Amino acid sequence: MVTNKVSVGRKWLEPVPEENGRKIPRSEWIKKRRHCWIVRWYSTTGKRHGKLFDKRKGAEQYARKLQVLVESGKQDEPSKTTLREFVEEHERVMKGQVAHATLMDQLRALHMLQEFVGKSVLLQRITSRDAEAFIASRIESGLTTGTVNKDIRTLKRVFNLAIEPRGYLRDGQNPFAKIRERRQTAKNIRYVTVPEYRALMEAAGSLWWKALLSTAYCCGLRRSEILHLTWADIDFDAQRVRIRPKESGPKTIRWEPKDHQHRVVPMSDETAQFLVDVQAEAQEGFPYIFIPQTRFARIKARLETGRWNDRKAVINNLTRGFEVIRSKAGVGKCTPHDLRRSAITNWAQELPVQVVQEFAGHSNIATTRKYYLTVRAEDVERASQLMNRMLNASPAIDTKLTQNGGTE
Repeated sequence: MVTNKVSVGRKWLEPVPEENGRKIPRSEWIKKRRHCWIVRWYSTTGKRHGKLFDKRKGAEQYARKLQVLVESGKQDEPSKTTLREFVEEHERVMKGQVAHATLMDQLRALHMLQEFVGKSVLLQRITSRDAEAFIASRIESGLTTGTVNKDIRTLKRVFNLAIEPRGYLRDGQNPFAKIRERRQTAKNIRYVTVPEYRALMEAAGSLWWKALLSTAYCCGLRRSEILHLTWADIDFDAQRVRIRPKESGPKTIRWEPKDHQHRVVPMSDETAQFLVDVQAEAQEGFPYIFIPQTRFARIKARLETGRWNDRKAVINNLTRGFEVIRSKAGVGKCTPHDLRRSAITNWAQELPVQVVQEFAGHSNIATTRKYYLTVRAEDVERASQLMNRMLNASPAIDTKLTQNGGTE
């Protein structure tokens, strides 16, 4: 039995007609016997299937697409499941596969979609029209364009999982696949200049804050990466910082970097000196650089009672503390993450963008280009000076020639 071939044939819809008490000959069936077209194939279990079409052209088009699925072993009909069942399964199977914050964003978007289309709707019945209407309702509710675009990206990703590996939808059935993100004006990236950084350091006061700000500005680390640094991550001899996951242990908290990859970033002389000073005051045997031992004990206690997840702040009121320093320093509005952005921008002045991407820990170089590289004031000045040099180096145009049409 050939089970990997999709066939197209006629499906007769009535018995063989009779004329003068005798059945018409087979040669006249096509003209005088009602029929449609049927596409037949076998599932991976050997069960025979068929689908009817009015026109031969439609049947052949369907058969060509189905043949591709048959050859890749994906011809089986997707299992029917409701949106509610899918959401419940998604929450169960994705725990530990993605960061807790990412899973919460996905579940938030899915629950809102449930409220819009209904929990009991079959996943296969959600169309691109439903997706477009849902996004339109989100815009009408007054959300920012950035938030709406985040919903589009999130749901597009989740429904791709419904195709592969879960098999609830066929390829091309993602209802959000063709929903375009709404256009928005790009926000200016806040670049913290070196004088501003110096002012922040002067206002920081404590050695702990000076070391943290220096690590952010000179090493370009994310907040969570800084807070989960241990002394084992610091190579003072080579002046390198290693970003790597941590396993749960008596003196450590389980943690994964955002990109789920190890990377090494350079460390400035100044940052190294601050960390040396912090180490001189640190308690012997305690691994963390920036998590106080008392705070670590509270976190471990909550972990043991199930009252902790990785969305909670490892250090309380870090943003508030930074705001106090920024205000005292007289520096314009910025955030701790702007220190990281500024480090990446500084690297980009001298290093190839692929190297900057690696130091930044971005899986996509487009992220580095779009969100972290900014035009500094000195870049604008350099561009102006360049044009001045080019114009001054060019011979002046003879005004007589211009007035006389190029001849005397």
